[in-house]
Amino acid sequence: MKICPYLESSFEILGRRWNGLIIHYLSNCPDFTAHFSHMKRDLNDITPRSLSLKLTELAEHGLIVKRVTDGTPVLISYHLSDKGQQLALALKPIQEWAQQHIELDLTK
Repeated sequence: MKICPYLESSFEILGRRWNGLIIHYLSNCPDFTAHFSHMKRDLNDITPRSLSLKLTELAEHGLIVKRVTDGTPVLISYHLSDKGQQLALALKPIQEWAQQHIELDLTK
């Protein structure tokens, strides 16, 4: 049996550390937009370098858009593209499944 190449490509993106969490994070932000510093603060264990690399990777896949606003200081934000928003919607049923079937120790 042959595996669906579309599903395989999707898991290539989502299976990489942080990618799915960044998409989920942005999907819960107002206007699907956040600044780098907010993501770094809220995604506790990611290093600034890893976050930068992941944001670049997700932008290359067309899932997020980097927005630069001129001024002093220059403001850089990241926005889920339409494609990224559709992926975030597709992840919701997986989140619901996980909440029903995976036990986590949330006391840590």
